[in-house]
Amino acid sequence: METVLSGINSSDSNGICYASKIATTNGVWDKENPLKSILPLLLMQMMLILGTTRFLVFIFKPLRQPRVISEILGGVVLGRSMLGRITPFIKALFPFWSIAVLESVSNMGLLFFLFQVGVEMDIVVIKRTGRKAIAIAVAGMALPFLIGTSAILLSSRDELVTAKDFSFAIFVGVAVSTTAFPVLARVLAELKLLNTDLGRIALSAAVLNDMCAWILLVLGIAISENGNGKSIASILEIFTSFVFMLFLIFAVRPGIEWMVRRTPNGENFSDFLICMILTGVMVCGLFTEAMGIRSIIGAFVFGLIIPSGPLADTLVERLDDFVTTLLLPLYFALTGIRTDFTLIKGRNLVLTIIIVLASIGKVIGTLIIGLYYNMPFNEGFTLALLMNTKGLIELIVINVGRDQKVLDDEIFSLLVLMAVVMTSVITPSVLAIYKPANDGIRYKRTIQRLKPDAELRILACVHTPKNVPSIISLLEISNPTSASPISIYALQLVELTGRASAMLIVHHTHKDGRSVKNRTQAQSQKIINALENFVQNVQDVSAQFLTAISPYSTMHEDICNLAEDKQVAFIILPFHKKPTADGDMEVTNPVLRTLNKKVLANAPCSVGILIDRGLRAPDQNISHHIAILFFGGPDDREALSYAWRMAEDMRINLTVFRYLQEVESRAMEYDPNPIRDGRILSDREKEKQLDDEYITEFKLKMLSNKDKVTYKEKVLSNTEETVIAVRSMENTYDLFIVGRGRGIINPLTSSFTDWSECPELGGIGDLLASSDSMATVSVLVVQQYIGPEIDEGDGEGITDSQEQQSDLLICHYMLRTGKEGGKRKNNSQEQQC
Repeated sequence: METVLSGINSSDSNGICYASKIATTNGVWDKENPLKSILPLLLMQMMLILGTTRFLVFIFKPLRQPRVISEILGGVVLGRSMLGRITPFIKALFPFWSIAVLESVSNMGLLFFLFQVGVEMDIVVIKRTGRKAIAIAVAGMALPFLIGTSAILLSSRDELVTAKDFSFAIFVGVAVSTTAFPVLARVLAELKLLNTDLGRIALSAAVLNDMCAWILLVLGIAISENGNGKSIASILEIFTSFVFMLFLIFAVRPGIEWMVRRTPNGENFSDFLICMILTGVMVCGLFTEAMGIRSIIGAFVFGLIIPSGPLADTLVERLDDFVTTLLLPLYFALTGIRTDFTLIKGRNLVLTIIIVLASIGKVIGTLIIGLYYNMPFNEGFTLALLMNTKGLIELIVINVGRDQKVLDDEIFSLLVLMAVVMTSVITPSVLAIYKPANDGIRYKRTIQRLKPDAELRILACVHTPKNVPSIISLLEISNPTSASPISIYALQLVELTGRASAMLIVHHTHKDGRSVKNRTQAQSQKIINALENFVQNVQDVSAQFLTAISPYSTMHEDICNLAEDKQVAFIILPFHKKPTADGDMEVTNPVLRTLNKKVLANAPCSVGILIDRGLRAPDQNISHHIAILFFGGPDDREALSYAWRMAEDMRINLTVFRYLQEVESRAMEYDPNPIRDGRILSDREKEKQLDDEYITEFKLKMLSNKDKVTYKEKVLSNTEETVIAVRSMENTYDLFIVGRGRGIINPLTSSFTDWSECPELGGIGDLLASSDSMATVSVLVVQQYIGPEIDEGDGEGITDSQEQQSDLLICHYMLRTGKEGGKRKNNSQEQQC
């Protein structure tokens, strides 16, 4: 590589030797080693770090370990504790002169990440945090901080405690007392606790904890400067920090708000505005670094003053993937590279004991406050363990302490080790200790079994605001009454991407139970507004808005657990396709189809998949026409029971089409009692008997509404006739309700599964949802819960004695044969009651 001797001037005898091609290389064909230049070596280092950390993420995923553990351990593997001890490896890939470049790139990623954290952190939510969360945050931080700092000061070997001792005590005290909010949020999401009261309290306390940690970090930096003989400088640092924050709040924030108001529609932000804000991150970082306060403080505070709303969402969306996926892992890995576990000797036993005592103090302080607020012991102890989660903020504190020469390499390595150990044991410990309380109340999980005067609880799942109008229309025609009100749990489904912005979608509530708007809640707020408007305009309906944040692979667990916890009888899921302008159906997100399948397989109640083709709610002047296609089986009976409830609404006209095979139709004319000669019924015959009973009950009770309710029977011979009959349905209906078709082998539909596009909809549902279907009507596919038998003593189910069932069979026979039930029709193709 060519070198040039250059001096400051011609007369200067002290020259500087540098490489003219230090950043790039001419390549291997020019006999140059690419790893001797900065850029190729940096790319190689980034590849190694990202590859190692992603491999460890894959290894630790079954153990449910936070990603930060894998990123730190990835650095440890590449650092002085393991591979870094191999001299050829460290000289070739991590030479001393390259660490400064890697450190600069990682700190740039940290700078923008902390700006993003500030953007996502809602000060309004912090202001409205409940007393319980505040008390837990104070006790969970004050007690370990006091234990850590006082123990270190008391164990000081100096006769007089110096400023350096104070600085050392503060850095260690903050490191052992803080709680990592982003890591805690990820742990709560993995444990399915994010939407629980325990999760909300833990998150609120962690946010307050983080804010206190930033303040203490600034104090620690100032004291360390004072310990280095810069007492005046430390006072000026604190003063300029205060002035800097006031300037951002009262000068910069109003200017940004003014520019947002000038933006058309408040959403389409110009590249100039985004570029100006990102440049402002670097300006604030440069200013605070120049003032001696560290650049990350300036970036974080600048993020805090960004107005909530679409601008914040846009900034997070543009920054998140690049910063958190590519640059931030470099910072964690660099921490691991700096760590040398071989330096930890027995002489630091006292510091280890202090760290352990401080952690125990954090557990005890949090547990005492939890018990004071009447939390169960296992829940309070779980919360105490969760508050010991370590991560980003602690690593920043100990890295700053190392850079300030307050912590040496040995203490730095010990603190990193304690952070990794404590965080890694949190998830397994919580899984072993915490078992959510089960009130033991058993309930009927189907609409069919509900009494007419029972409350109907529905869990409506929403992915985007576009799902809301059709679901609200379906809920409105579900006939809420004062005797049988409807309780709605609207669940927004958000994919867990690991970003803190997703975590902050969890809704904090006021005392009146209404949701607080969060800066990442643009979509959520639209859903909430639509739901609140619906509740205000429709009587006998109550609603609660919730959010499930999970990877799509486990999101069904959130849905099913919430349905179990809220004792829901019916889950409504959006279909994974939407109609296009030309009448076709296009896929919105293929992963949603897998999610729907998992919910159908694991739900503790009945489930409905809504294929929306513009379902609208009825008004006072226009009736709603609903059609039931009944082929038999538990799913069809559940579909009929839901439609039966709808038909009680005066605005609803219901038509029930029952399709029978030709052999079954002839058998019914002369065989009213399918049990003869002591023969044991087959499964098909049992289901047929249950169908007959329920259809008979429906017809007897709906005779008074014959102007609004129509019953028709159609006799078919095979699946070809079924396809023709279904596809010939008129588009005069507003909604088709069909069963999924499980639990029965019906010759009229059995061959549909061989060529159906979406088997999770069942044969008939797939036929109606298909792009080839002539129908342009919305479809609700219903699956009945057929879980284990439930005791009948809770008073919510519809129960009939054997005598009542026999009476229904007799009535059914008389209606079919014309005896005391009207004239029998010779044409069995269609009969109207």
